[in-house]
Amino acid sequence: MLDKFLDPKNDLAFKRVFGSEKNKDILIPFLNDILDHQYIGEIREITFLPTVQAPKVAARKQSIVDVLCQDQNGVQYIVEMQITATAGFERRALYYASRAYSGQLFEGDNYNKLRDVIFLAITNFTMFPDEPAIKSDHIILNKKTYSHKLKGFSFTFIELPKFTKKLEELTSIREKWYYYLKHAPSTTPEEYDKLVKDFPALQRAYDELKQFSWSKEDLTRYEEITKHDRDNASAWLAHFQKGEEKGLKKGLEEGEKKGIKKGLEEGEKKGIKKEKLEIAKQMLEDGEPMEKIKKWTGLSEAKINALK
Repeated sequence: MLDKFLDPKNDLAFKRVFGSEKNKDILIPFLNDILDHQYIGEIREITFLPTVQAPKVAARKQSIVDVLCQDQNGVQYIVEMQITATAGFERRALYYASRAYSGQLFEGDNYNKLRDVIFLAITNFTMFPDEPAIKSDHIILNKKTYSHKLKGFSFTFIELPKFTKKLEELTSIREKWYYYLKHAPSTTPEEYDKLVKDFPALQRAYDELKQFSWSKEDLTRYEEITKHDRDNASAWLAHFQKGEEKGLKKGLEEGEKKGIKKGLEEGEKKGIKKEKLEIAKQMLEDGEPMEKIKKWTGLSEAKINALK
């Protein structure tokens, strides 16, 4: 019987699985499976770099990333797990990538020494609601011809809420990684056997999440981070709900004047329901009691049970 798997979306767990020297054999296949390497080729070796990007001027902002490494060709990879929606995350991605890019040169160095920087973010929230794809790749293109001449940066985002496939529907190792990132805590022994068959890197990634292999101190820290993430999610939900209520009230007043009350009512129904369901689903996967989930989300027991 397998021990319960912890959640790889937890900051400590994510860095343990993908950001430690002993787990290079997990990170390299993960990056090769997730990213498109038609421009840079296959990753064969990586070197971990300091994740604290210290500013050259003391008054400037310091940046800390989850994983920063470079491959055998000097290409750098920033790998981020983002649990809670935050304003300006796209700009933060640009900032981190530009810091890594400019940090390659020292005074007197030639610009030809600069190598590409690839930013990979896995988000537990929807970043681009108007785009259906789970994975999106962003590069710099010519506005008119769409030619790709400036190849210093690329950005890849994996939006986990958009991944809805069941185990039997998975068709690629990339989708198995998505399943791992989203559903590891609720993976059963039978599902584990099917997922990791013929994929040793994924098996290693799962095994790193087994509770019994963690020290008491690390488990305590893990729980502290989990609580912090949930508090942030709850605060964001409350802030979102308050903004929705304010916006709906104003919209209703304006809509009544314009005769579009029906449209506003439909918008109100869609408001925060999706975010509440996502939080409830995650709490269920973590084994939280029903009363706690009801208290945190305001959902009925019937609606919560329907998510199982």
